[in-house]
Amino acid sequence: MAIHNVFLLLLSLLLTTLTPSLSSSPTFISIDCGSNSSLTDGDIFPWDSDDSYVQNGDSHVVEYTSTVPLYMSETAMSTLRAFPTLRKNCYTVNVSKGQKLLVRASFFYGNYDGKDSPPTFDLHFDGNFWATVNSSSLRGVYHEAIYVTKKNTTSVCVAQIFKDQIPFISGLEIRSLEMSMYSHVDSGRALFLSNRANAGANFSTRYPDDAYDRIWRAEGGFVLVENLVNEAPSIDASKAEDQPPLSVLRTATTTTGTLWGIVLNTDLPSTSQPIYITAYFSEVTRLRSNETRSIQVEINQVPYSQPLVPPFGAVSELRITNRTANSNTSVTVFADRSSNLPPLLNAYEVYTVSGVLTDGTDSDDVEGLAVLQKNLDVLQKWSGDPCLPSSFSWEWLECNSDASPRVTTLNLGGFGLSGPLPDFSSMTDLETIDLHNNSLSGPIPSFLGSLPKLKLLNLADNRFSGTVPKSLSQNKNLKLIVTGNCLSGMSCPPPPPPPSTPSHETPSTGMPPYVAAEGPVAGSGVQSGGTQSRKMTLTSTTTLTLSLLLLFLQLKNF
Repeated sequence: MAIHNVFLLLLSLLLTTLTPSLSSSPTFISIDCGSNSSLTDGDIFPWDSDDSYVQNGDSHVVEYTSTVPLYMSETAMSTLRAFPTLRKNCYTVNVSKGQKLLVRASFFYGNYDGKDSPPTFDLHFDGNFWATVNSSSLRGVYHEAIYVTKKNTTSVCVAQIFKDQIPFISGLEIRSLEMSMYSHVDSGRALFLSNRANAGANFSTRYPDDAYDRIWRAEGGFVLVENLVNEAPSIDASKAEDQPPLSVLRTATTTTGTLWGIVLNTDLPSTSQPIYITAYFSEVTRLRSNETRSIQVEINQVPYSQPLVPPFGAVSELRITNRTANSNTSVTVFADRSSNLPPLLNAYEVYTVSGVLTDGTDSDDVEGLAVLQKNLDVLQKWSGDPCLPSSFSWEWLECNSDASPRVTTLNLGGFGLSGPLPDFSSMTDLETIDLHNNSLSGPIPSFLGSLPKLKLLNLADNRFSGTVPKSLSQNKNLKLIVTGNCLSGMSCPPPPPPPSTPSHETPSTGMPPYVAAEGPVAGSGVQSGGTQSRKMTLTSTTTLTLSLLLLFLQLKNF
């Protein structure tokens, strides 16, 4: 009884370890793309192998990592996963619905392919366009997005946009944020990072200094400025909604006089975009009675804010929202006219604001496609949103242009599919289903006759048996093709040979080599090979059974 209780306790502990975190639990996931093992980066946080997050692609090791920036993990950047097949390839991560996430995708080419030709490709998340990645031979590139999840998974995808330029990814980091952070932007839109600067320091900082693992890069290039150290014994940042880390408030930059301003390096694109900018101000010294420091922020030489006095031992946060800007827009921190001290700036963040985020492909179609993928292994390499972005839908689908698109066509002819056809009746907008030239077997499912918009059903050259459901055979609005099957009244044709790899680079799911196919092999004209294989399998099974029976009798006598 005691042993039984110990077993139950151990089982309970194991289940607790394996059970996913509750929705209220924070997310802190680091994925080392292309690595086949997990690692710990400098005893700071662990990086997971990407095996359980992606179903396609090839792992590679880069030629060098000497040019990886210090704020990026040199260890994680030493490997990458490249995707020479499919229009888009996605990582899928379990998260909590309604969670605010910071997602960072990192890319370090490192001449992994020996071509010294870094590719350009697109980056998506959850069916939304994110950025065009211009990878570099020498430096690491990363993109960050902040958004609220609409489902209990989030997907990050790379997509090919130029022939012979193969997308890749080196690292993927997902961190949860407080819902109160960056809340002055509609939760149905995303923030895309342009720049985040530790203005007064010559070093970059991230986790553990920043609990949310934002990268604050050291800022340089200011003209007529000097860096200062904050003399406050402690700094209260609790009232700053976007929660800057204390480390970036302990330094600041200032100009050499009140006539000079601090120009923010926005790194904005050349075309005007909606923006979200937040700047942080904390006085670095306790001012004398005759000293004043008052700050004015100007956009294109026009005052944007009321004068702001940086607090000593605390922080003020100033946000710029509800306007557009581009690379020619100047954002400058000046001393107000009432100030006899020059301006001061500790840190700042610059984002562009996305359009309204999509809800994704209709949930009924996502459900039906998940059933197909679960039962037909060859389809499992496709991931991410099936229909969106519209130029990057799955190769074997066609979708309409609804806000939440519906799948209208399944083009699965010659995909090497085998076994019974699962029930995907939730896909009620299907007009065309093409399943010809596979090895699908069993009865033709009756649910196909209940699809209200179905106009073409091509089941030719499979192994379907039985009779055609009346809901299909009597449907005058349906073009039905069932030739080359094993249906009642038909002579069952030989099974087709395994298909060669089609243009979509999907491997065949032929039967294992040690199990012979039923019937003659197409083109061989000989049936004995299959019979011999079945005899060998039966003989092996019989031998194994007799051996087990003999072992059981010996144990019983013992």
